Order: sequence, then C-alpha cells, then structure tokens
Amino acid sequence: MLSKALLRLGTSAARHPWRVIAAWLIATTLAVLAAVAFGGRTADSMTAPGLDSQRAAELIERAGTGQEGMTAQVVVAPLDGAATFFDDDGARTALTRLQTEVKRLPHVLGTSDPAGALDTGRDTAVRGGLVSADGRIAVVRVQYPDQSRLSAEDLDALVDLGDRLRAELPLRIEMGGNLFYAFSDPDGGVSELIGLLAAAAILFLAFGSLVAAALPIGMAVFGLTIGVATMTVLAGVTEVPTFAPVLGSMVGLGVGIDYALFVLARHREYLARGLDPQAAAGRAVATAGRPVVFAGGTVVVSILGLAVANVPFMTVGGVAVSIVVLTMVLASVTLLPAFLGAAGPRLARAGRIGRALQNRKPGRLARRRDPAAGAAGWRRWIGHVSRHPVPYALGAAGLLLTATLPVLGLRVGLPDDGSLPQSRTERRAYDLVAEGFGPGTNGPLVIAADPSGDRGVVDRLVGAVAADPGIASVAPTHIDRATGIATLVVFPTTSPQDKATADTIARLRTDVLPTAIGHGPARAHIGGAAASLSDVGQRTSQRLPVLVATVLAMSFLLLMLVFRSILVPLKAVLLNLLSIGAAYGIMVAVFQWGWGGALIGLEATVPIVSFIPMFLFAILFGLSMDYEVFLLSRVREEYLRTGDNGTAIVEGVSRTARIITSAALIMVAVFLSFAVADDPSTKMFGLGLATAIFIDATVVRMVLVPATMTLLGRTNWWLPRWLDRMLPRGPVGTDDTDAESTGEALRPRLVDR
Repeated sequence: MLSKALLRLGTSAARHPWRVIAAWLIATTLAVLAAVAFGGRTADSMTAPGLDSQRAAELIERAGTGQEGMTAQVVVAPLDGAATFFDDDGARTALTRLQTEVKRLPHVLGTSDPAGALDTGRDTAVRGGLVSADGRIAVVRVQYPDQSRLSAEDLDALVDLGDRLRAELPLRIEMGGNLFYAFSDPDGGVSELIGLLAAAAILFLAFGSLVAAALPIGMAVFGLTIGVATMTVLAGVTEVPTFAPVLGSMVGLGVGIDYALFVLARHREYLARGLDPQAAAGRAVATAGRPVVFAGGTVVVSILGLAVANVPFMTVGGVAVSIVVLTMVLASVTLLPAFLGAAGPRLARAGRIGRALQNRKPGRLARRRDPAAGAAGWRRWIGHVSRHPVPYALGAAGLLLTATLPVLGLRVGLPDDGSLPQSRTERRAYDLVAEGFGPGTNGPLVIAADPSGDRGVVDRLVGAVAADPGIASVAPTHIDRATGIATLVVFPTTSPQDKATADTIARLRTDVLPTAIGHGPARAHIGGAAASLSDVGQRTSQRLPVLVATVLAMSFLLLMLVFRSILVPLKAVLLNLLSIGAAYGIMVAVFQWGWGGALIGLEATVPIVSFIPMFLFAILFGLSMDYEVFLLSRVREEYLRTGDNGTAIVEGVSRTARIITSAALIMVAVFLSFAVADDPSTKMFGLGLATAIFIDATVVRMVLVPATMTLLGRTNWWLPRWLDRMLPRGPVGTDDTDAESTGEALRPRLVDR
C-alpha cells in the first residue's frame, strides 16, 4: 500500500539524512554536467503537421529558394534625423558597408541590398520595399537556412556585429525578425530570485522559524536545478520551446515549495504530539506525502494531456515541464524527510525571532500567534459559512461567473514585436518598419504555388492577391526553374497581431486562391510566420475542448478512486472550472482591454497567445487538484474518525486553511514575479497562474467548498455499491498510515444496497 511504502521511505530518509542529501548532491552535479556536455539551446518552431502553412513550407523547401529558413532584418536610419539615404552619400556608404558585413556572417544565405537598389534608382529601392518613400529608413533583409542548421550563436553573431557597427557608422541600427524569436534567451533569472525571496518571507511568517523556512526553499532549489538541467539535455535531443524553462521554473518553484510546506506542516504537528523527529518525518511523508503524490500525478497527467493538440512544440514543452514536477514530487518524499531528520527537534519550536514575532502584545502589529489560535479563527469562519451555505455558495459562484464573462471576447493570436518594451531592439526595429513601410511589412505572407502545368496560374494569383483589400503590396515573384514552384511574398495592410490579418489569411485561402487557381491540378498554400501562428492558434482552439474533456474525465476518475465518492470529484472538477474560467476572464480584461496593464509593465494591448489557454488549463487544473486533494484528504480523515459530515468539514477545512493560504501566497508570489517580465507571453503565464491560484485558494477552497459540501451533507460520500466493488482499494487512510487498520471499517457506508 502506498501509505506504508511512503512511511518506510520517509522514515529511512530521516534516519540516514546525510546519505540521502549526498545522493541528491551527486545527482544534481551529474545533471548539471550532462546539461553542459550534451545539452542544447531552446528554440521555437510554431508548426504542426497538416496545417496549410506547413504545406507551404514544404513547397518552398522543394523549390530551394531558401525562404523556408529563418530570417532577420536590420533596420537602419541616418543619425541626422533630417538626412535621407536619397541625398546623404555618407549614410549610403555606411549602408553598403553594413550590408556587406552582414552578408559575411556564418550561415547567411543572402541579404537584400538597399544601397545597390538606390544606385539603380530611387523608384527601384522604394518599390522593392528596401527604402521608405521619404528615404529616411532602409531595411537589410537577411536570409538564413532552416532552423535545424542554426543555433543561438548565429543570433549572437548578428547582435555583436550590430553593437560594433553602431560605434563605427553614422547610422541608427535596430534588429528584429524570427531569428530573434527562435533563439532569444527566455525571461527568468531575476524573476526566479524574486520568487524565492518572496516565498522565503512567507514561509518565515507562516512558521516563525528560519530553519523551517529554509528547508522548503532548499528542497525546491535542488529539484529545480535537476529538472531544468534535464530539460536542457532534452533540448539537445529534440526541439524544446523557449518558454519551457520559464514555465518549468514557475511551476516547479510553486509546486515544490507547496509540497514541502504540506509535509513540513504535518511533521511539526507530529513533533508537537511528542514523536521523535525520525518517526514524525516518516509519518508526515506517509500522510501529507500521499496527497502530494496524487496531486503531482494529476499535474503531470494534465500537462501530458497537451499531446491531444497534435502540436509538437506543445507536446515537448509539456513533457519538459512534467519532468520538473516529477522531480519535485520525488524530492518531497526523499530529500525533504532527510532535511527534517537532519534538523532534529529544532523544528518543534519557532526560534528566537519567531517567538519574538509571536509574542507581540495585542494592539501592536499583531496578536499572539500560535497554530491553535490560527485554526480557531478559521474554524469560526468555516462554521459561519456552513451555517449560511446558500448565500455564500450563490454569491461566490456569481462572483466567479462575472469574472468569467470577458472570456466571451477572447481573441487568440501571438503578440508581435510591437508589444515588447521600448528597451528591446526588436521593438524599435518594428516601430521603424511600421513607420516607413506600413504595419503589414512586419508580418509578410509567403504564398507557395505549384502550377502543375498551368502556365497562367501564377499571373492570375498575383493579380487576385494584389487586388485583395487586405494586401498592401506584392513583391516580385520568384519561380524555380527545376520544379516550377512559384513563391510570392505579400505584405498585408495590417500588423501581424491584428485580427484583420487573420481575416485576410482566411479570405485568401477560402476565396481568392481557389478562384485564381480554378479546378485544375495547380495548388497554392499560404505560409510565413504570421500564417503559421494563425494556424497554430486555430489548431489549439479546436483541440481545447478535447483536452478539457480528457483532463476532466481523468481527474474525476482519479479523485473517485482516492475519495471513493461520486459527488466529491464531480464538485471538484466543476469548481476548478469556475476558478480557471475566472482567470481567463481577468487575462482578457488585462491584456486585450488594457485594464491595469500598466501595473505589470504592459505597454500595449495584445491578443492572448494562441497556445497559452490550453497550457494554462492543463497546469491550473493540476495545481487546483493539489489543494483539493490536500484539503479533502483532511476532511475525509475527520469523517472517517467521527462519521459526522458537518464536523468533518469544519475541522478538515480549518486545520488545512492556514497551510493552503500560505501555500497559495507562495505560488502567487512566485508567479507574479514572472508577470513583470519583458515578454508578453511570460506575463500571461505569470498573471494567469497567479490569478487562478489566488481565486482557488480563497473563494473556492474557503467559501465554495465548505458551502457546497454542507449543502450536499452525507451524500458527499455516496458511492453506488456496484461501483464500490469494482474500484480497487486506494490509499485513502485517516491520520494514521493504514486506512484499513485505523478506521476505514468505521466509515458510514453510503452505498446503494
């Protein structure tokens, strides 16, 4: 039985702490060395099989034009704001040198030549989209091979060249393009440190002990180091998206410290009962560790459910984040009890500073604090809610439904460089291009056409596409002599993240291209970064209901097995949906409507990143189950002990309330530390996770759960007799480690007879 296995594991680790700590030190060292020796860099490839943009990329690759690869653009302007490239020979000479040096960089297949076009004639440079009509802005477009042949070193070489030439040439030089998107280092580092410091402060206030606060932090650092190092090794084997380390750090720190907090709180309870430190650690792992294992398993199952989207980068990202979560679960049941055993009886007392905080006189900053007093306060609140369940249930549900309403206006897409802060060169390059050439120039579409013997199809395509109101211009067509495949680069009138651009892509695919091609064998597909991101957004939106249904079904079955009830897991999944929906609604209000965006450094409204709703659902549903399992496990312990549903609710919720709120504060602090990052995607992950956890731990766990469980009464634990016989006996014990031997037989049997 799992409880007995965890008891033996925790007790053994506590009795031999230095062996276990040494083993984790060795494992951490080996993981870091493996990451250095075999690890790779993260990279983004927003493609998926079967999409129209993927078919376009395949045609372009067949044609061998090189346009299937990565691109960058170097945007330049004379330092003298009044000068133009038309009449400033010095600026034109500097432009020629810049283009020449960029072309010499490793792996560069070719570049555009705005200075050469100017020598040919002003009209040629302007029509080619290389120099703006007023002559103040020029663009050097840089073509690289496909992403598999590149690395972050190519981006570093381009950036270093730009830094050197800024000091040598009389030009303003800014850079952007999908090379930056693919290989820029993700946000992190500072955010992780801020999150750790905030977590340490909350832990100290919760336990009043520096030692007690340090143990969860130390465990989380070990787990996070191994998890991220393993993720780096995985990046050397397959393509891991750039957001995976950031998301893994967020989730890993949150769940790691939370899991450690659950076990540590139960350990201190056992110490207070007089158990020796080794026995207390083993018992804590057997009781609190059991919900940790199930909650961690639910998080992993939920995240791995992302595979149903059939989007490779999401699947790999989910696997990478799951590795971090599994590492934290393993650390919670092995490394943490070793820390507890090494700390000995010191954790039973608050420590000098903690005692000073706890012993402040009433009327100063706080009243005297102790666990019993805290539980008594929560007991009064839960008792109050239980005596008035209907108004509290209706009020809390109404509040969450109101917060969910903005979801009706949810618009998925991908924030372009125009949503980055002005401190980033990508943003400044974006603004210059939009100013000189129009917003659509930042997100060109690439149409790949296979005429298949129809000689007039290319001319018809060019004419039809150019006539579309959403297209600003069409670059000269390139036709590969060997394959006959034609490539058209077209520029929309709107920016890449604008909804009108997605509408233009859809219109071209459904109306314009089919009309121009006719019923012959020719075919045409639309690719490019903007089209790829639009396609991925549609794919994830279509598959989101499948993910939701899959995760709900699996979570329901797991909770039914753990708690042997029909209504408890049903209520759990419905309440989790409410909290996640409210988090979605708040994200729409902040990022699409701009409400409070300045508080997190958001400089412009942006659509919700296409894959984030699916990722957030998988992660948040798993994290919500952490609190659900932890809280209901304690409620069930009390129910098995007393047989009274009302007493079980009040005692179970009040005894876990302080730990749950402390754990939630830690998660919120960790997640909010990422919400102030530069990248809008990181902001969305951070704010979405923080909001959902805050709502879940307050409105849901402390109001809706006791109110609804009170309304349901003893039917909370109803289970049909035939189903009770079919389900395997799960590890659902009481406060002791073996349910069957310590009161399971005393449970009131609410089964159909």
